[in-house]
Amino acid sequence: KSSVTFASLLNKRTNQIVMNCADIDIITASFVPEGGEEINATGFNYQNEDEKVTLCFPSTLQKGSGLLKIDFVGELNDKMKGFYRSKYTIPSGEIRYAAVTQFEATDARRAFPCWDEPAIKATFDITLIVPKDRVALSNMNVVDRKPYPEDHSLVEVKFATTPIMSTYLVAFVIGEYDFVESQSSDGVTVRVYTPVGKAEQGRFALEVATKTLPFYKDYFSVPYPLPKIDLIAIADFAAGAMENWGLVTYRETALLIDPKNSCASSRQWVALVVGHELAHQWFGNLVTMEWWTHLWLNEGFASWIEYLCVDHCFPEYDIWTQFVSADYTRALDLDALDNSHPIEVDVGHPSEVDEIFDAISYSKGASVIRMLHNYIGDEDFRKGMNAYLLKFQHKNASTGELTRHCLSSGNNNCCLGNTGFNQMLKISQKKFCASGPRNDENCPNWMVPISICTSEDPSCTKLEVLLDQPETTVNITNVAPDHWLKINPGTVGFYRIQYSSAMLESLLPGIRDLTLLPVDRLGLQNDLFSLARAGMISTVEVLKVMEAFVNEPNYTVWSDLSCNLGVLSSLLSHTDFHEDIQEFIRDLFTPIGMKLGWDSKTGEGHLDALLRGLVLGKLGKAGHKATLEEARRRFKEHVEGKQILPADLRSPVYLTVLKHGDSTTLDTMLKLHKQADMQEEKNRIERVLGAIPAPDIIQRVLNFALSEEVRPQDTVSVIGGVAGSSKQGRKAAWKFVKDNWEELHNRYQGGFLISRLIKLTVDGFAIDKMAAEVKSFFESHHAPAAERTVQQCCENILLNAAWLKRDADAIHQYLLQRKAPPV
Repeated sequence: KSSVTFASLLNKRTNQIVMNCADIDIITASFVPEGGEEINATGFNYQNEDEKVTLCFPSTLQKGSGLLKIDFVGELNDKMKGFYRSKYTIPSGEIRYAAVTQFEATDARRAFPCWDEPAIKATFDITLIVPKDRVALSNMNVVDRKPYPEDHSLVEVKFATTPIMSTYLVAFVIGEYDFVESQSSDGVTVRVYTPVGKAEQGRFALEVATKTLPFYKDYFSVPYPLPKIDLIAIADFAAGAMENWGLVTYRETALLIDPKNSCASSRQWVALVVGHELAHQWFGNLVTMEWWTHLWLNEGFASWIEYLCVDHCFPEYDIWTQFVSADYTRALDLDALDNSHPIEVDVGHPSEVDEIFDAISYSKGASVIRMLHNYIGDEDFRKGMNAYLLKFQHKNASTGELTRHCLSSGNNNCCLGNTGFNQMLKISQKKFCASGPRNDENCPNWMVPISICTSEDPSCTKLEVLLDQPETTVNITNVAPDHWLKINPGTVGFYRIQYSSAMLESLLPGIRDLTLLPVDRLGLQNDLFSLARAGMISTVEVLKVMEAFVNEPNYTVWSDLSCNLGVLSSLLSHTDFHEDIQEFIRDLFTPIGMKLGWDSKTGEGHLDALLRGLVLGKLGKAGHKATLEEARRRFKEHVEGKQILPADLRSPVYLTVLKHGDSTTLDTMLKLHKQADMQEEKNRIERVLGAIPAPDIIQRVLNFALSEEVRPQDTVSVIGGVAGSSKQGRKAAWKFVKDNWEELHNRYQGGFLISRLIKLTVDGFAIDKMAAEVKSFFESHHAPAAERTVQQCCENILLNAAWLKRDADAIHQYLLQRKAPPV
């Protein structure tokens, strides 16, 4: 039983009060007008579909201030939203539960009746009655802790009053935790809470957080407004993390780092997620979007500045190049679909809100802010951010307010290069669609900031111009005939580029001799790959360009290449020449694999570790004989305890032995999973289990996904791993999802995990009839939070089918011709 009291202001006379409420039974409710008699509500009408309750009063409540008091009973649910229980195991093997919250977007109403909208802000005074041997945390610091008079096994914990804030940012956690503590240089107490006995695994996140808070204070010129911030690892957690003000919740894998058993990519992931959530303390918490329509303001900004923060803390990560592969290209791909959506999208029902937590809100939002920041310049951008935060602190704002403040701070002039002999370049703009060019006369014109560099100085922009019409011709001066021109240096402008054949040909030496910057080598290849998928160039042209990357040293460039070759390999799994593309992959990756070797060398750093893991995994999966043999040897020694694999080699080794393994391999891997003490290691194994090739063993992996051995949020990645591994895996995973739909939907309903599950399972099909089958299934099995995802998946299946029909023969001929001996 719980109670909540609101200091309320009635703007008009009424005998009804409507609030948000879900999965809650109200026992009593009353209104006490200021200086008046208490009036008890006589009825509670629940509108379950709209997640609302109407409190009915026997007489008219007069306009003015008063207290609204409600006693209610709620549910500590298993849905990973609202107020829910999170299962964990203590060292003795006993299962216990923590009570935790996850309120974004619209689930505070599952914990207490409230007005659950971002613009309806309030201060919160929270008191928790909890077992005395448990840790109790909330947004603010504890101001009083005393025995609970009615039960001496309990304590009453009272927290300080919060600043004025939105309901979705309220949080409380009750459980068993250890912590590590430090203070930032600006005096904020920072704690990282971990499972009992794992406090040291919180050190890395603590280091990042204590560096990040002063960085943001300096960047925004606005101090962090609370006395403390806690970061806590939650066992069962649907999202990556949640930015609750002063009490940020995380998946264990997004917060905990074991110096011996965590890989480089995990450290980087923790740094990015901590940077992202702490940015929200200003951008989202201090200033909040007016309504979920403006979600991209919160998430796009935090997704951009997390990279700025990590670049500040760890310059050796080369994180901005990784941004292009991880966010920019991902957003461009989704944005090219007919079933995409604008950055700003009207939303109404809670299920519509959950749908927009996607790559458009996060990655496109971040890419547009990066382009805006680049266009305005850092100094003016920061001035705009400061003015925006100061004007709207403790209030709400819309997209227009942010852009107005940023743009008003800069002069936004476009500059031209030196005068001299002219070379003419014609530039035109069209909407890029994944299904190919459209001759749509109603196509809008965008204001596109175009920048151009040359081989004379690839890191320096020679000319900038704002393209605000369908086409224009620009003069580029002092460019020798043998010099190349590159549009969009730094790959900052949010657009694809299609070069003329001659311009593209002139850029290829810049890939081979590495005079093109890494981010531009990556961007050029990625644009070509997307153009091929859209049917605007032949896929064979892209394969030829990919072969120019044989000398490539950069991790992120290889990562993007690898990703695109993975897409192509998945597409060609629908043909009888799938082995030929594996040979192409082996040929492309063998030189860099030989150069890197298996063991780290003196002087190597973060990016070398990432590259080695990527390349060995790619070669092993593609069946490179020497890699497979060495992976099996090292795996055997690892399992026997003779030579434990370094954390950075585990994923590629596990993937390789499973891809070419049998039921014994799977048994061994499941044993390793059971023995693993770290969630990172369990996840590492879960993600690659689907690589196992035999259909009967694939079924075992799918059954394992729904077992008690796998945490609820991780089931999705196990099923997705099966679907992404092979043609048979894709069919088996889709059948499994259909057969177990009720259980899966009940587990994830309304959350973004259901969208991720659907996308991972069906996106790789390439037969027209599968699009119809997927569409038909979801017409009879409704998933409101995933409607747009289903439409996007059906579109992708049709695009894959068209791509296969169009290019399969030419790809096959090219791959055969590569193998043919010279005449």
